[in-house]
Amino acid sequence: MNPADLLFSETHEWVHVTEDAGAKIATIGISDFAVKELSDLVFLELPEVGKQLSAGDEFGEVESVKSVSSMYCPIDGEVIETNGGLPESLDSLGEDPFGAGWMIKVRISDETGLARLMDHAAYQKQCSED
Repeated sequence: MNPADLLFSETHEWVHVTEDAGAKIATIGISDFAVKELSDLVFLELPEVGKQLSAGDEFGEVESVKSVSSMYCPIDGEVIETNGGLPESLDSLGEDPFGAGWMIKVRISDETGLARLMDHAAYQKQCSED
């Protein structure tokens, strides 16, 4: 996916929205900035399919040799798919965080959370200030 087409949260999660059979589906991952900041990833925990999430809820953790970071869902909805192979292939996060490194897919139940997300330019500005 092209980062310029994604939405971003202040906590470095990215969102790509598509439509499937009339439902809006959000594919969610963490940005390349977040992966670089964490470096040397050793563990990833993802939620169960079927889990209901609200915007701001923790949906998993990513651990590096230097820290453990929670990941937060930027929208409301139900987890309908996880990238099950990702925990065993953490290199995918560093190599392709916006493609093979996706983490979860969520059927959006309330679209208002999308309005709180940043476009790529605003996110890049935030990262340069961090």
